[in-house]
Amino acid sequence: MIRKWLIAALALAALPAQAVEPAEGMLLLNKAAGAAQKLGYSGTFVYQSGGKSETSRIVHFLEGGKEYERLEVLDGSPREVVRRDNEIRCYLPERKLVIVEKRGQRRAFPALLPVGLGGVAENYTIRSGATERVAGFDALAVILEPKDELRYGYQLWIESASGLLLKSVLLGEKGEKLESFAFTQLQIGAAPGRDVVRSRFEGLSDWRIHDHQTAESRQEDLPWQFRAQLPGFRKTVSLRRLAGGDLPDSFHLVFSDGLAAVSVFIESLAGRKEMPEPGMTTMGAIHVYQRIVGDHAVVVMGEVPAQTVKKLGDGIDPKRK
Repeated sequence: MIRKWLIAALALAALPAQAVEPAEGMLLLNKAAGAAQKLGYSGTFVYQSGGKSETSRIVHFLEGGKEYERLEVLDGSPREVVRRDNEIRCYLPERKLVIVEKRGQRRAFPALLPVGLGGVAENYTIRSGATERVAGFDALAVILEPKDELRYGYQLWIESASGLLLKSVLLGEKGEKLESFAFTQLQIGAAPGRDVVRSRFEGLSDWRIHDHQTAESRQEDLPWQFRAQLPGFRKTVSLRRLAGGDLPDSFHLVFSDGLAAVSVFIESLAGRKEMPEPGMTTMGAIHVYQRIVGDHAVVVMGEVPAQTVKKLGDGIDPKRK
């Protein structure tokens, strides 16, 4: 009898993932995107990429319609990221440096999914997988298979009741695991108060504060043109970073297909003592492509295949006056 049950269990585990209706899959994904922003939760998760592993502790809650979050990296160099609605402060104690961004475009686990997932069903086939246990919770697997070679695939495990994303795996072009995030301990529904999201480095003296001042940049005001379009990707962010003084401003743009994102940084080389090296580099699952265009450095990066960042980067040039 035990052998029959074992054979049945193995047969069920071997069943292929079933395609679900795009509307049904989008409901699950949108629920996960909203849960990461609206729920209170605290826990510990592990990030893995290649041979690298990193453990972090997170606390998140909503109060008065505003988000509060504190993320602390527990391995290696100490780092803390504190979010207070649309302001993000990154504390680097070894350098005694605080980096401040007024418009937080960062998407960190479990808030990997943006609110508003338009285009996902156009670029990915959505399939349902098995229900698994993650950090003590039942989670339904959702599989996103790319429809072309410009993006990677994803496996997401979404908590059945709340919709919170509990585990994610990024899959390479051959189906290999490039990186993963997974909760190992989690409490959902926590609302601890603002003191819990206060950095332990806040208020210390002799720290430098680097405040990134930005302003929205309209397409017609951007002195750069993008000749190579990535199918399925749309521009979602266009910012001018204000350097101040006599230093030239830089630009930051983000293109997204509703799930994957590609960032573009365009910076002047004026005053630099060392020139950056053009070419392709890889950092875990991130490909970084750099070109020197006149007296500017153009950097394109994202968790996408190398050909994607190269195609976009090779088509960026100054507008003709």
